[in-house]
Amino acid sequence: MTDLTSPAAAVATDLQDERLRQTAGLRGALQATLSRVRGGDLGLLPVILGLVVIGIVFQILNDNFLSSANLGNLLMESVPVGVISLGLVCVLLTGQIDLSVGSVSGLSSAVTAVLFVDQGWSPWLAVIAAVAMGALIGLVYAQVFIRFGVPSFVITLAGLLAFLGIQLKVLGKDGSINLPFDSGLVTFAQLKFVPEWLSYVLAAVIAAGLFATGYLGARERRRAKLSATSTAALAVRSVALLIGSAAVVWYLYQDGRGIGWMFVLFVALVILLNYALTRTKWGKSVFAVGGNVEAARRAGINVRAVYTSVFVLGTSLAAFGGVLAAARLAAANQSSGGGDVNLNAIAAVVIGGTSLFGGRGSAYASLLGILVIQSISSGLTLLNLDSAYRFTVTGIVLLLAVILDSVARKSRASHGRA
Repeated sequence: MTDLTSPAAAVATDLQDERLRQTAGLRGALQATLSRVRGGDLGLLPVILGLVVIGIVFQILNDNFLSSANLGNLLMESVPVGVISLGLVCVLLTGQIDLSVGSVSGLSSAVTAVLFVDQGWSPWLAVIAAVAMGALIGLVYAQVFIRFGVPSFVITLAGLLAFLGIQLKVLGKDGSINLPFDSGLVTFAQLKFVPEWLSYVLAAVIAAGLFATGYLGARERRRAKLSATSTAALAVRSVALLIGSAAVVWYLYQDGRGIGWMFVLFVALVILLNYALTRTKWGKSVFAVGGNVEAARRAGINVRAVYTSVFVLGTSLAAFGGVLAAARLAAANQSSGGGDVNLNAIAAVVIGGTSLFGGRGSAYASLLGILVIQSISSGLTLLNLDSAYRFTVTGIVLLLAVILDSVARKSRASHGRA
């Protein structure tokens, strides 16, 4: 029995091993962060540095890149594919893949347009029906994967082809359906912007929420006699986020229209999914299955239920992303969900730091990853360069991200962090 009055008892249980000791407070938090980086646990650091480099390079080449008007438009353009990639985060965390998200989003946009325009449904009922269709597709994927053991790569590749064909059939001979510009869907995606004062309020709420969730989590760990982030470190992180967010809000409203409600919706989905992945039993189960499926099964986790949930969530968000894309363009056509949508969604998640090997990543990967993709696209457009350059540059960035992930994975293994 450990003597609770001994020096060891004053140290958190998970840090009593000398190799895990760290200084408390802000200095300890900084030392722990540096230690994780050296050990290969890079987190979101590479993609943040990548965004900084992209911003500097394109601003030098074209001084309109960092204008508030261009950045505001960039944020709005990133939302549809960003929502699609958000669902992919869940799928990749379990070590699986979904190659059909582009086709599912295209079919969803077609279904929404047909039900809303041709059938006269309420736009919101049409959206619900399209997302429900996406959920049903994910359920079918999960059952085929679980019951027959068909690799997710093959299942979703078949879905990619099948749903592309169904999309063409749904759209009919014309191949395109325009959405009314005065409908709520289109105005939401194109014309609805947050008042400046409310943007500052939202920034403060997000910073306060970050501090509150961090504080509650740290308190629970201390009660269990485990190490936890200090209150001072949490406060500094939250204040830094608040100052940074307020600065961004101020700049976006200088010459541009500011922040669109559609982007706020995307950020809300990111925060909600992040909470679900980090603070709930379901989220811990997702990481456990992605880390080692057999160990998760032996620990009593319902692996089948986890796989079902991530496939359903992935295709549901893909369908919702398709709806937002149709609203943004005020149309659904044969090219909806096609082209580079599928690859950009996957690339955004990987570039954002979610591992292709499963078990590592976060919801914020989709947000930062799609900002990288959209920044490259916007910058090359301002330089009047065609799609050939965009595909090439995006492919190179994706390869570098995967190489970095592989190298970091080996580093984590050598440091005992894998």
